[in-house]
Amino acid sequence: MASTLFPLQVSPTLPPALHRLAELAQNFWFSWTPAMGQLFRRLDGVLWRKVDGNPVLFLKCVDQGILENAADDPAFLTAYQEVLGAFDEYLGRVTQTHIVEGLGPSDLVAYFCAEYGLHESFPIYSGGLGVLAGDHCKTASDMCLPFVAVGLLYRQGYFNQRIDRNGQQIPDYPHIEPKNTAIAVVRTPAGEELKVTCPFPDRVVVVRVWEAPVGRVTVLLLDTDVEENRAEDRRITYQLYGGDRELRLQQEAVLGVGGVRALRALGLRPTVWHINEGHAAFSVIERLRELTVSGLPFAAALENVSAATVFTTHTPVSAGHDVFAPDRVANHFQSYATDLGIDIDQLLDLGRSADNRDAFNMTRLAIRGAAAVNGVSKIHGKVSSRLCQPNWPDVPAEENPVGYVTNGVHVPTFLRQAWGTLLDEHLGPQWRDRLMDRGLINKILDIPDERFWATNQTVKRQMLRVVRERLKRQHTRNGLSEAHIHRVLKLVNPDDPNVLTIGFARRFATYKRATLLMTDLRWLEQIVSVDDRPVLFLFAGKAHPADEPAQWMMREIQRISSQPQFLGKILLLEGYDMGISRLLTSGVDIWLNTPVHPFEASGTSGMKAAINGTVNLSVLDGWWAEAYDGKNGWGIPPAVDAQNAGDRDRQDATTLYEIMQDEVIPLYYARDERTGFSPDWVALCKRSMASVLPHFNSERVLRDYIQNFYMPAARAGRAAAEGEFRVARDLAAWKQKVAAAWSGVEIALVRAASKEITFNQHVELEVDVQLNGLEPGDVRVECIVHRELGSELAVPVVGYAESRRPQSGTTYIDGETVLIEVFVPEAQASPQACRYRLQFSPPWAGALLYEIRAVPQHAHLSHIYELGLMVKL
Repeated sequence: MASTLFPLQVSPTLPPALHRLAELAQNFWFSWTPAMGQLFRRLDGVLWRKVDGNPVLFLKCVDQGILENAADDPAFLTAYQEVLGAFDEYLGRVTQTHIVEGLGPSDLVAYFCAEYGLHESFPIYSGGLGVLAGDHCKTASDMCLPFVAVGLLYRQGYFNQRIDRNGQQIPDYPHIEPKNTAIAVVRTPAGEELKVTCPFPDRVVVVRVWEAPVGRVTVLLLDTDVEENRAEDRRITYQLYGGDRELRLQQEAVLGVGGVRALRALGLRPTVWHINEGHAAFSVIERLRELTVSGLPFAAALENVSAATVFTTHTPVSAGHDVFAPDRVANHFQSYATDLGIDIDQLLDLGRSADNRDAFNMTRLAIRGAAAVNGVSKIHGKVSSRLCQPNWPDVPAEENPVGYVTNGVHVPTFLRQAWGTLLDEHLGPQWRDRLMDRGLINKILDIPDERFWATNQTVKRQMLRVVRERLKRQHTRNGLSEAHIHRVLKLVNPDDPNVLTIGFARRFATYKRATLLMTDLRWLEQIVSVDDRPVLFLFAGKAHPADEPAQWMMREIQRISSQPQFLGKILLLEGYDMGISRLLTSGVDIWLNTPVHPFEASGTSGMKAAINGTVNLSVLDGWWAEAYDGKNGWGIPPAVDAQNAGDRDRQDATTLYEIMQDEVIPLYYARDERTGFSPDWVALCKRSMASVLPHFNSERVLRDYIQNFYMPAARAGRAAAEGEFRVARDLAAWKQKVAAAWSGVEIALVRAASKEITFNQHVELEVDVQLNGLEPGDVRVECIVHRELGSELAVPVVGYAESRRPQSGTTYIDGETVLIEVFVPEAQASPQACRYRLQFSPPWAGALLYEIRAVPQHAHLSHIYELGLMVKL
C-alpha cells in the first residue's frame, strides 16, 4: 500500500542585505524589466525557468545557501542595488502627464476587462484581449495616469496546453495559488479582508477583492471562492471562459456589479469608465441603480452614466458578442428593476434590439450605457459600424458614432533586451521616452548592417535554443525515439541559425486559418525542398477546449508535419503563452498571419514581431492594413470575387506561395559572401522596425484614448452631474420629446441650387421643415456634397474625423472626401414649420451630387448622430 504524501513548504529567509527582494517580487513591474529577471536568474537560472519567471514562487523555493552567498557577493549586491534604484525611481516618479494630456488631478479612469495578460506565470488571460489589457495597465503606469483596473481572479485561470504525438490538444487546469503570485488581499482599515456583495436570484454572493500592483497602478481582481458562498458560487470565478451560458452570466454579473461595488468600497470615484469588451457591461446597470436609489429618474441616470463611459469592442463577427436569454437576465436582475424605477421589460430593452427581442446582447447594453464607442483598427471600426448599425437605425453605418483606436503593444514588455541595448547605443537612451519621435526612431536605418544582423542572430539563437529544449521534452514525453527527435529537430539548431524561419503563433480560431499554408501540399513541398535554401515553419497556439474545428487544425498541422517531405520542416510547439509569444515574435525571420478578411479586429503579435526587426507577411487586415507601406514587409490583398470560402482560401494561398517563392526566400538567401548575410534583407528588417515602432506602441494608444475618449468623457460626465444633474435631466427630457415628435418631422425643398455654376459662385438652398412641436434649434439640417467626377489633387484635406464629426467642413466618410454644410433656421414658415437657408461655395470643381437631411440637435449630445434618427429629403 502506498503511503500518504503530505505537503510541506519550507521557505528560505531573506538575508538582511537582500530583504527588499520580496518587495521587488510583489509588483508586476518585473514583467517588463529585464534587469530584474537577470537578477533572479543569477541566483538560480534553472529554478527561474521552472517557475516560469515568477519571482514570488522563486523566493519560496530558492536554496537558503544561494541567498546567503549572494548577500556576500559584491557583484550581485551591485546589480541588486541598481535594480532597486530603478524600481524606486520608477514608483517615485511624479509627473503631470495626465494633466497635460487633458485629465485633471481629480480625474480617475476605471478600466474593466474580463482578462489581463500581465505575465505568463499568472495565466488569467486567454489571448490578445487580455494581453492588450495588460499593456494598457502597464502603459497607464508608465504615463503616471490616474487609473485603476478591475477584473476577475480565476483560480484555475486559462488552461495549460499539452499536445500529443497526433496533434491532439490536452488541456490542464492548474490551480492558481494567490500566495505564490504578486497579488494580495485588499484589507479594510481594521485589517479585515475587503469583501463586497453581489445580488443573485434568491441569494447574495460574497466577493473578495484582491489587488495586483502593476507599476504605479492597481488591478483589482474579484474572487467568489470564499467560505460564505455556496459551493457552486465559489466556482463562479474558477475558470476563464469555462462552463455554460449561465456561468458566463454569473461571471459577468460579478465583474460588472461587483467591480463597481469594489471601487465604491475603496472610496474611489472614477470620472471615466472604460468597458473593454462587453463582458463588463453590467457595470452600467449597477451605476444606474446607484443614481436611481438616490432619487434621480431612470432616464436622467442613463444620461449621466453614459456621458462618462467609453466602450471598446474587439469582436468583428456577430457570433462573438455575448448574448443571453432575456428570461435568464430578467431572473438575475429582477430586483434591479424596482430600484431603477422601471419594469423588467424596460430593463431588458437596454440589451435588446427592435429586430431581435429574444436575445439580450451585452454589446447592445454597453452601447446604450456609453457615449463613446470604438473599434480597435480602422477596418474594424468600419466593421463594427456595420455590426452595430441597428443602434442608430436611420444613420448610414459609415457615419454612426463608432470610432476606432488602433491597438499597439507595450514596447518594454515585448522588445528583447538585446535590441534595447542596440538602440541605446545608436539612438541614445532617450529613445525610450520618445517612442513617437519618427525622426529619432528612423535613425534605426543608420545602424551598421553588421551590428544589426549580429543582434538579430543573437536573439534568434536564444529563441532556437528554447524551442529546441521544449520540443525535445514534448517529443520525449510523447514516446518518440532519440534518433527520430534528432531528425525532427535538425533545422532547430542554435549553433547554425542560418535557416529561414517562419512563425505562426496565436490563439487558434478557424478564421485565423492556421492551415492556409497547407492548401496545396505539392506547392508547399517545392518551397521547403530546396536543399541550399532551407525553410522552417514553427506553429504554436491554443484552441478553446470547446472549439473542435480549431483543434482539428492542430491535428492537421501535426499530420502533415509527420509526412516524410515535411519532417523537421513544420513543427507544432505546445504550451503557447506570453513567454513563447515573446520568443517567437522576436526570434523568427518572418511573422505569418493569414486571417479571413475582415475578421482580424486588429492583431498585435505582428507588432511585437516588427519592433524586434521581424518581417511581417500577412493578409492586409487589422493593424497591418494600416502599417504596410510596400517596403516594410509583404501584404496579401484580400481575395476578390471569391465564389465561396474554398475559392477565397485558394486565392489567398496562391498569393502566399508566390510571395514566399518569388520574393521572401530569394531575398533572405541573397547573401553577401563577405558578410554572410543579405544586405537587402537587413534593410527590410530595419524598415520593419523603424516604421512600426513609432506608431504601433501602447503609449500612442493611451494618448489617443485620452485625447479622443477619456478627456471628452470626463468633461461630459462632470457637465451632466452639475447642479443636481440638471444637464442629465434636461437632456433626458429633450430626448423623450424628440422621440415622440420625430415621426412627424418632414423636409420640403423650397429652393434648389442652380444645376450649373462657376467656381467661387454660391450655392443657395432653402427648405421648410415640419417640426411637429419641436423648436427650430432642436433640428439640424445638413447638406452633404459628394464628388462624382473631379481632380483629386484639388481637394482640401482636413484630416480623419471618424470618431467626432465636425459641425461643418471637409471630412471623410468611409474613405470618401465630402463637404458637410449646415443650414441656418431663419423664419417660421407656419406654426408647425421653419424655413432653413444655406449659402456656400463648393471647395472644388467638377461633377457634384448633394443630399439634404435633418437630424436632432442638442449641445450636450456626445455625437451629432447619437440618437440614430435622421430624415432625408
